[in-house]
Amino acid sequence: MKIYHYQRDDRQPNFGDELNQWLWPKLMPDCFSPQSPDNTHIFIGTGTLLNSRLPQRIQAAKRVSFIGTGAGYEQPLQQIPKHWHIYCVRGPMSAQQLNLPASKAVADGGILVNRIFTNTQPKHYSASFIPHIHHANYAADLWQSACNAANIHYIAPRWPVETVLTDVGQSQLLLAEAMHGAIVADALRVPWIPLVTSPRILSFKWQDWCQSVELTYQPQFVPPLPTYPRWGRGLRSGIAASLHWLSALQQNTSNTIQQTLQIRANLTSRRLNNIISTVKPNLSHPNVLSTRLDQLENHLEAFKLRHSQEQKPIS
Repeated sequence: MKIYHYQRDDRQPNFGDELNQWLWPKLMPDCFSPQSPDNTHIFIGTGTLLNSRLPQRIQAAKRVSFIGTGAGYEQPLQQIPKHWHIYCVRGPMSAQQLNLPASKAVADGGILVNRIFTNTQPKHYSASFIPHIHHANYAADLWQSACNAANIHYIAPRWPVETVLTDVGQSQLLLAEAMHGAIVADALRVPWIPLVTSPRILSFKWQDWCQSVELTYQPQFVPPLPTYPRWGRGLRSGIAASLHWLSALQQNTSNTIQQTLQIRANLTSRRLNNIISTVKPNLSHPNVLSTRLDQLENHLEAFKLRHSQEQKPIS
């Protein structure tokens, strides 16, 4: 069986996507062992992949299984192919968009790191920040500089999965623009605050996951950095860009509009510190997380049972 996940055109690794290749073989080693090389059966876990483009991307597959996958990007999927088996999805918004029963809304599969990753190291960082992969690509040096000035540990979404997990686990607080940074932080019991630095961030998937763990998505807006491309900075006309800048200005009342428009790393660092000192972090209730983990594990067991019964080749 083959694990399918999103891959960027530039082939750069991204934590939320690479998590699949690290996580699922550890949870289900027999399904993904070299002795079980069935490439006609595809497994899809974490990622916002349930959309109208997915059937074409995996058209060679004869069986497709989903656990904890999300909807949100591209056009909605109009019809679920008969050879797809969706055990559960990321949250209630994904289930609603796909016309699935509410019982199919569980949580993002990424929270299962709780079951297999144990961080025994002390807390080295009072606060850490992980950006969205696109913004890391456009402004890694500026983000690193801003974090250094604010005494915040910078976590790159391109780092190896275990490095990211270790650094998140060693943080007392995570500022997360990368959603799977927040997901694994919650799973590892690290409080987190969601950030938005450009209109590119998809609120649908954040709301979907937050609802799954009974939290409200309330992001903190940070003005885009100068090295973002024009569409990434939100400088083009448009409702999304206007709303982003308005939200950033409203939340950042300590600076004038002119100062905000002339944002530099030191201004960004002050905004990050302001967020840390004034915003209450998120953390799902232990009972809610425990319930979602149990539900996901039940779906894993059902998947493994069905997989063992489907080992006969398909003609």
